[in-house]
Amino acid sequence: MIMIKLVYCITKKTGMTDEEFFRYWENIYGPVGARIPRLRRLVQSHRLTVPGDKYRPDYDGIAELWFDDVEALLAARQSPEWKASREDEANFNRPQQNCLHCLRGAHHLGRHEVK
Repeated sequence: MIMIKLVYCITKKTGMTDEEFFRYWENIYGPVGARIPRLRRLVQSHRLTVPGDKYRPDYDGIAELWFDDVEALLAARQSPEWKASREDEANFNRPQQNCLHCLRGAHHLGRHEVK
């Protein structure tokens, strides 16, 4: 099986605090996205600001939407739930500042255990 993964790099809406953005994205938008049919997995990774790091992250978060195959992705994109999630994006992010990658599978290049 070839897993399809959409990866969105998300930029928060101008004027929102980090707290407002992360709270909305997780608690309001997250459940909307989770209802998309044929979605295998939805992952949100929230940006971490590292004190003392001189590099500002380019994005405020990353969303991963996993589908079993291309057919599942295409069916999901035709659903009312997909449309609802797209319409809600303007409430918390700047879609014109986001980037999207459509990826196939995963290539594990090493084994690392997290404790």
